[in-house]
Amino acid sequence: MPHRRVKLVADGAELRAGFAAVRDELGVPGEFPSSALESAEQAAKNPRLPTIDLTDVGFVTIDPPGSMDLDQAMHISRSRGGYRVRYAIADVAAFVLPGDGVDLEAHLRGETLYSPDTRTPLHPPVLGEAAASLLPDQSRPALVWTIDLDEGGNQTEVDVVRAMVRSRARLDYEGAQAAIDRGPDDEVLALLAEVGKLREAREVDRGAVSLRVPEQEVGVDGHGFRLSYRAPLPVEDWNAQISLLTGMAAAGLMLDAGVGILRTLPPPDAGAIDMLRRSAHALDVEWPKSLTYQAFVRGLDPATDSGAALLELSTRLLRGAGYTAFDGAPPAQVEHSAVAAAYAHTTAPLRRLVDRYVGELCVAVCAGSEIPPWVRAGLSTLPTVMEVSDHRAHALERACIDLVEAVLLAPHIGETFEAAVVERNHHGGTVQLRNPPVRAKCDGDQLPLGEQIMVRLEKAEPATRTLVFAPV
Repeated sequence: MPHRRVKLVADGAELRAGFAAVRDELGVPGEFPSSALESAEQAAKNPRLPTIDLTDVGFVTIDPPGSMDLDQAMHISRSRGGYRVRYAIADVAAFVLPGDGVDLEAHLRGETLYSPDTRTPLHPPVLGEAAASLLPDQSRPALVWTIDLDEGGNQTEVDVVRAMVRSRARLDYEGAQAAIDRGPDDEVLALLAEVGKLREAREVDRGAVSLRVPEQEVGVDGHGFRLSYRAPLPVEDWNAQISLLTGMAAAGLMLDAGVGILRTLPPPDAGAIDMLRRSAHALDVEWPKSLTYQAFVRGLDPATDSGAALLELSTRLLRGAGYTAFDGAPPAQVEHSAVAAAYAHTTAPLRRLVDRYVGELCVAVCAGSEIPPWVRAGLSTLPTVMEVSDHRAHALERACIDLVEAVLLAPHIGETFEAAVVERNHHGGTVQLRNPPVRAKCDGDQLPLGEQIMVRLEKAEPATRTLVFAPV
């Protein structure tokens, strides 16, 4: 599921120093230890290669510009009565042995962490950005998913095997979108749009929540900074649908086998939805009472400040998400409510530890072979490992956003803003500003919940990442 990310596109020394301080405060890992680097160097030279050869399949990757940690490569073709989706996922287990230096460090890190000015990878670059990455024109070991769909985009068959693959092109989102818009000569891109739209329709049928969370960019505006949004392109949504499809297929395989680890999420509570409704009112975004939460979120435009702000707020309804492992009877909570189906993380093993485990489980299930002992043994502790890393990732994300907002608003102490009260407590509450679309603490007794008020900025401290407003 999506995260709100802020990208620094200006050379802001104050912000860079602040981001570094945040990483130190939260204990974000720094350089890799020598044991991990040595294991990675050896593994890069001696991977365990599969016997199946699918290097003749025209896989392509689609990622942000400059990405080197390429987890996924896809190929889509027409088949009798529908489509065949092939999704190659980097085979990290071909390089990493249980208990080696890379594996131990990955269990400490859990996932790649993103700051606006840098990223903290899960694996040493010699693996994550080179030997194990599905870079173009390089033969690589992969877990290749084959998922057959009918003409309506519904899954009919699924299989996953180890195989050698060779990506023929590294595309970025803008380039792929431009090719699709002008009518691509490449059938894979044309079919990605076709299948992506069908899967979006099936998502609506399931009652799922589609969060098109925009990326925020911090740029220079005169002598200060400005915060702007970059809305996702349609091809990013279609690309995400292939990943979701694979994650749902993985969940189904593991549930049928009676062993696995799911990404689960209970339905949002009424209070959280009410908070989102008050925020929509504050931003003058119409939300008819007859419109469900899912339909409202699906209709938000991430290209607008108000739509982007509400999409970011919607991610807070996903805070109950967790990892649920099972070995035997299925867990009581099977579904991920935002996906509206059973779902598992399996398509980003270069950036998320749990995906390596899910991939190994599904390959074994499809082959009818024994689950690797290290996978089965690790299931009991893996949810805790991922919970710790998820908490750190969200804390880093929140702290960086708070810092950016404090820096941007610091020159405006004493100024007044239009806002609405979206939460209230004994000491004040939370207000949603109309412009800029920021949520922050507001002091004051008996704030009028859900009503529009004028507030004055009393405090904006980048050092403590604090914003405080008060009613005028």
